[in-house]
Amino acid sequence: MSRLTAAVLQMNSAADVDANLATVRGAAAEAAAAGVRLLVLPENFAFMGAHARDKLAIAEAPGDGPVQQCCTELAQRHGLWIVAGTIALRDPAEAQRIIAASLVYDAEGRVRARYDKAHLFDVELPEGSYRESATIAPGAATAVLSDGPAAARGGLSVCYDLRFPELYRRHAQEGACWLTVPSAFTHATGQAHWAPLLTARAIENQCFVLAPNQCGTHADGRSTWGHSAIIDPWGRWLAACEEQPGLAIAELDFGAQAEQRRRFPVLAHRRIYT
Repeated sequence: MSRLTAAVLQMNSAADVDANLATVRGAAAEAAAAGVRLLVLPENFAFMGAHARDKLAIAEAPGDGPVQQCCTELAQRHGLWIVAGTIALRDPAEAQRIIAASLVYDAEGRVRARYDKAHLFDVELPEGSYRESATIAPGAATAVLSDGPAAARGGLSVCYDLRFPELYRRHAQEGACWLTVPSAFTHATGQAHWAPLLTARAIENQCFVLAPNQCGTHADGRSTWGHSAIIDPWGRWLAACEEQPGLAIAELDFGAQAEQRRRFPVLAHRRIYT
């Protein structure tokens, strides 16, 4: 394994699929021009509606639809691997909920992995209540890894998954070198927990973490935290955005990661408590 230039895209997605995809197209071209080979998009990159149920109207069948076609075309055009944050897919089992799927496209536009968001954000906060399970069907509690460029495998997750470290430990045990956390973290929870949780997942698993987030205020009045980041296995923030849309780009040095794991074999020292 060698080195890889990666990027995370921070967006302020709106209730307009075409406008959001135009933003992604521009970002993909910019990333490719900067030598990026792996681009990670945020959760809900293609659509954030005024009401939770609005996503039902734009949900796509697996393998078909403008959002998935856009990702395929951009991967092919720019020779990029793309982790498509989450895409709303129709759930064949029920009409009133969608599946929030994170799809990995290789540089030829083929889908190489799919992870369906497993942990759903059903919480009560001072600024309001959230109940994702009303409109999203949970995915299976299964760790999904994907091949990637530079012969380095990655572990997939989405947003609220970040609070469940056992998922990321499974990724590390199965050989992940990088972890993706596409998110739409609220401003309040992001301000309190985004940075420490991301940094902890990087350090404890000795993995690179690629975490694109939504930012700003959206059609439903919800505010998201931004501060998308790329973090190295020592917990150093290699690149980050603040609270405006944009790209964060960094080089992932897998050789240095392997050497850190050799010298500091924390994963090999793990004990199981009973």
